Amino acid sequence: MIFLGVDGGGTKTAFVLINSAGEVLAQHETSTCYYLNVGLENSKDIIANGIMEVCRRADIAPAVIDYSFFGLPAYGEVSADVPALDQMPAPLLSADKYRCDNDMICGWAASLGCRDGINIVSGTGSIAYGEHQAKSARCGGWGELFSDEGSAYWIGCNALNLFSKMSDHRLKMDILYDMIKSKYHIDIDLDINDLVFNKWHGDRGKIASVAKIAYEAAVEGDKESYKLFCTAAKELAMMVDSVRKKLEYAPDETTLVSFTGGVFNCGDIILDPFVHELAQLSGTYRVCQPKYHPSIGAAIYAAKISGNPIDDTVLSKLKIGE
Repeated sequence: MIFLGVDGGGTKTAFVLINSAGEVLAQHETSTCYYLNVGLENSKDIIANGIMEVCRRADIAPAVIDYSFFGLPAYGEVSADVPALDQMPAPLLSADKYRCDNDMICGWAASLGCRDGINIVSGTGSIAYGEHQAKSARCGGWGELFSDEGSAYWIGCNALNLFSKMSDHRLKMDILYDMIKSKYHIDIDLDINDLVFNKWHGDRGKIASVAKIAYEAAVEGDKESYKLFCTAAKELAMMVDSVRKKLEYAPDETTLVSFTGGVFNCGDIILDPFVHELAQLSGTYRVCQPKYHPSIGAAIYAAKISGNPIDDTVLSKLKIGE
């Protein structure tokens, strides 16, 4: 059997085809299908073109795919848009052979192999999702304007705020200040506004990319940047703890927690404070490395909801990552 997994994100969309023997048949990556940014029609085209391309690489027709799962950013967050989102794969796939839902499920399925537990996503945005004894729950993911705490966008915004405070001497000028000026060739500090508002037009992905500079500054010893990552870790831990409560774990029951998203590529600077913050909330969390890339998770989930779950022995053949 052949399963298609699609992981949509704030900056890219990943497609992967796997079979029931645990083989990756083809992969494809393209631009974001985040419809609130690119529009429904563009998102529909990105999905359709991605299906065609990954099938071309596997040398199969879309009709051969047994089941597909599409993890779409912001799915379910505007209830009136759900019917249109559900129809996006319809030109190429039979309605009884796919399901659409929020991309948070991809991260959970990937990181825990569809086992009970909680996954925290910190990429361009942030959200926590978990399943336990047939219950499911989410926390966060309310959007970048007033949520997405601990995400790359949130870190980027706060790093820009630190830059402004350092420029004003509200904070001591430190490594982050110099790095931002150097990276973006800023001679006059107020020109950061021209960059963010006029040249970037407040683009979500570009602002999120500032998080990488904050990471580099923190590694080099910038105290405010380091504190920023500690605050991000606390926000992410609070989301996990909220999901745990919603899932009604017993007080002494061990809760598996994993993580996905680019912010966690920063390694110990985010993971160490994240584990520490979880320990302050409860002694029953066990943090584990993610098993697979979210697009693989989407394909594994497609197999599960089709009624043909891939067993653990076969899953072990799948490569971790892309």
